[in-house]
Amino acid sequence: MLESLAWVPENFSLPDSMLRLVVSTVLLVLAIVILRTLTARFIRRNIASSELRGRLLVNSRNGFLLLGILGLALIWGDQIRSLALSIVAIAVAFVVATKELILCVSGSILKSGAGSFNLGDRIQVKDFRGDVIDQTLLATTILEVGPGKTGHQRTGRMIVIPNALFVAEPVINESFTDHWDFHVFTVPFKREDDWQAAQKALLEAANRHCEPYLEQVRKHMNKVGVLRGLEVPSVDPRVTIQAPVANEIHLTVRLPAKSGRRSYIEQSILSEVFASADFSSKKPRPADEEKEDNE
Repeated sequence: MLESLAWVPENFSLPDSMLRLVVSTVLLVLAIVILRTLTARFIRRNIASSELRGRLLVNSRNGFLLLGILGLALIWGDQIRSLALSIVAIAVAFVVATKELILCVSGSILKSGAGSFNLGDRIQVKDFRGDVIDQTLLATTILEVGPGKTGHQRTGRMIVIPNALFVAEPVINESFTDHWDFHVFTVPFKREDDWQAAQKALLEAANRHCEPYLEQVRKHMNKVGVLRGLEVPSVDPRVTIQAPVANEIHLTVRLPAKSGRRSYIEQSILSEVFASADFSSKKPRPADEEKEDNE
């Protein structure tokens, strides 16, 4: 026995406050054990009914157990409070150190719960725009599309977006439906250009390119409207006029297009329209007018 305690350092000692707590704990445990033993013996000897005896034994055991827990809480209250404060401080430090990771996990839960987008969708978050190719608990990977917010060409760059952005930033999903989308592009003109003819030519070209599948788009959008409870907009191509600045007219073309072919149909329409006509102003310049008057 003495040899087994040889590993204890010679100068090992407990502080007086800790020693008092240990002694108080030992005395409390001994007192509860003795009282429970005496109480159980008294019940077994003096209670004749087995049902009542069993109930009293169980109740006494639970009562002494509760008394012991309360006594330990009173004895070790200050130490338990200090330990709780230390645990809280450690937890706060851990949260501060891993704040970004926690935000990423929260963003992943948010976008999954809201169904913001799926693999293959074209999304935009802040200045990042592209097609989703991978999703993990911490990040979302997209293939960048551009240039700018109106281009539809793959730039060849891969962007890894931390999911923390989805907590504070809105997500634009350009793939509202799985098969057909509305595509919008703008063609600028000067006010003196023949933009009326350009508007007519763009509308005719859009109708011609969309005619083969226009009825399919109409049926699909009606089905989406019924499923989502939305009022489906007209799917017919249209060209609207905007005047963002005093000397310019912008023609905004909106038309239905198959997912993944928006850039193709836009380029087809523009190539057809501008290859067949010149809508620039043909008015003579002031120098030319003065030359004609002199002649």
